[in-house]
Amino acid sequence: MKTLSLLLCTLIQVSLFAQNTVSGKVIDHQGVPIIGANVYLQGTYDGTATNEDGQFSFETNEKGEQTLLVSSISFETYSKTADISIFKNVFIKLKDDVNTLDAVTVNAGTFKVGDNAKVTALKPLDIVTTAGALGDFLGALQTLPGTSNVAEDGRLFVRGGDAEETQIFVDGMRVFTPYSPSANNIPSRGRLSPFLFKGITFSTGGYSAEYGQALSSVLLLNSIDEPQEEKTEISVMSVGVGLGNTQKWKKSSLSLNTSYINLAPYQKLYSDTNEWHKPVESIGGEAVYRYRFNNDGLLKVYGAYSSVNFDLTQEDINEIDGVRFGLKNRNLYVNTSYKDFLEKDWSIAIGISFANDRSDLNFSSADITDVENSAHFKVALNKYFSSRYKLSFGTEYFITNFTENYNNDTIENNYGFNNNILSSFIETDIFFSKKLATKVGIRGDYAELLQEFNLSPRISLAYKSGANSQFSLAYGEFFQNPKNEYLKFNADFSAENTSHWIANYQYVKNKQIFRVEAYYKDYNDLVKYDTPLALPTSNYSNLGNGYAKGLDVFWRDNKTIKNTEYWLSYSYLDTEREYKNYPTKATPNFAAKHNTSLVVKHWIEDWKSQTGLSYNFASGRTYTDPSKEGFLTEQAKNFHSLNFNYAYLISQQKILYFSISNVLGTQNVNGYQYSDQTNTKGLFDRRAISLAADRFFFVGFFWTISDNKNDNQLDNL
Repeated sequence: MKTLSLLLCTLIQVSLFAQNTVSGKVIDHQGVPIIGANVYLQGTYDGTATNEDGQFSFETNEKGEQTLLVSSISFETYSKTADISIFKNVFIKLKDDVNTLDAVTVNAGTFKVGDNAKVTALKPLDIVTTAGALGDFLGALQTLPGTSNVAEDGRLFVRGGDAEETQIFVDGMRVFTPYSPSANNIPSRGRLSPFLFKGITFSTGGYSAEYGQALSSVLLLNSIDEPQEEKTEISVMSVGVGLGNTQKWKKSSLSLNTSYINLAPYQKLYSDTNEWHKPVESIGGEAVYRYRFNNDGLLKVYGAYSSVNFDLTQEDINEIDGVRFGLKNRNLYVNTSYKDFLEKDWSIAIGISFANDRSDLNFSSADITDVENSAHFKVALNKYFSSRYKLSFGTEYFITNFTENYNNDTIENNYGFNNNILSSFIETDIFFSKKLATKVGIRGDYAELLQEFNLSPRISLAYKSGANSQFSLAYGEFFQNPKNEYLKFNADFSAENTSHWIANYQYVKNKQIFRVEAYYKDYNDLVKYDTPLALPTSNYSNLGNGYAKGLDVFWRDNKTIKNTEYWLSYSYLDTEREYKNYPTKATPNFAAKHNTSLVVKHWIEDWKSQTGLSYNFASGRTYTDPSKEGFLTEQAKNFHSLNFNYAYLISQQKILYFSISNVLGTQNVNGYQYSDQTNTKGLFDRRAISLAADRFFFVGFFWTISDNKNDNQLDNL
């Protein structure tokens, strides 16, 4: 018995002797104790939580080298490996987790559109439910500040920049011809369907060094990685029909989307001022194939084809019978991308895109055939050193081959060029804390046709001034090769360039967003020529210059009014430039000094329907009156457009949709065309330049067939 007692006492003493105490205190970067932090030894059950003073203490039988872990919400996990004896009365300071929702974001000049963004100015659903947008993502983006309302064109004009100064990318790869072709005073539409994309980043300035060849803006479209379910979508519209289908397998999926548009029936019911010999007819389709490898690598192949055909005679003050214009266009675009996460926190993105665009134009007595073949190759690498430091770098190569055949009754000429651009970039994201972050990068471009190399530095800085607010600053240099319409005649150019300075303030709280942004852009080396139009015989130079400065304001509220969301945007723009054939510096005729948009959407529960209104205002744009002195010194009347849409839920998967653009039928004037000669009174006759139709009506029936009986084409309306 005495022996047994002695043995037990010995075992107890050994056990007590073997135990080690782990103790200390956990604080934040300001020295404030962190309550409830988890403190434990990796791979064991030994641990505890900090008390109200941030202190902790626990016993362990572990010996030798151990790893101590400390974790708490909104802080980075602390980890230290050392001998167990070291972990006594330790002082641990946790760093803020810069990936939390309340952390600062570098966002000067950038709007995020997507459910995965920390701060979302627009949602994917807004693209197809904004009144007046007619299901075109370009139309929805034109309700954001920084854009100018150029109703007769339809493309994106950003902060005093021409439409060609905005570039569009799908999954990081360039889309060379993103707009459908059109005639004068008939707005273009984007070729890409909004239903295939999960998120959009719209940068109105100061964008990443990863993207170039854009003086004003970039639009980044990210296609859906993996569809949620198999489904079939049927669309019957007043202008055509559409059919979509998605199939899913174990590791892959395929989405198809086709459409046929014919405006002939619509033109018979509601004619416009044009004389249509063949109303617009188009057929198109898109396909996305996705394959996920065992190593989580994701391959996506995106393909799109469209064909457009129309023929019309348009009014012209200098032509009694008007001007005949016919166009046949076909466009093929293929985009292949692969993304993968590698070892040691590396990731890689590889992409190839190719576009073939052919346009056959008949303009008066001339036949013109334009063919453009373009390709884009890109490799980008990312290294995540920590949540506070990320490095991105890569290289890309652009190939463009353009040819034009011009043939009329007397002459036939061929023009064209090959323009290849080699580019590289490197950029780093640094989070000094949850309140302070920066993005610094530089881009280099070598244009073989111009035989010119340019460096573009970029820097952005963001500071979180409060729980719901932050300030951002951005600066960047941007270069872009001259347009095809110049390069086909002359290659003796330098790249056009601009500098951006941006200051941003943003406040976000509980489904409300307020942002205000001031900017200044300095343009240099813009292309000039000395003829009314760009011709083979024109004298070209890079002597143009200009500026653009302004203020953009945005407010979105999804909270105040039940079942109602709305946003209001305002832009002030002061810009002048001397380029093209301008005899002096002037405000371009596409730039309005004031632009305002109000968008309202309201869900009516009892009626199972959603109503939407949008109002667009733009101050009058400049034009030249040849009977008066000055160039682009006159101002047209202000632009007004009130738009309405209504969506009725017949059943959860069947939607009836109706919209009217310019409900009030406001006769907006975008400028004037003057006669070449004076009349008998010595005056120049003129005609107003306006849209061919004051209103546009749209009716559609959308039917979704899927196992999930709640799914529909308007995102579960």
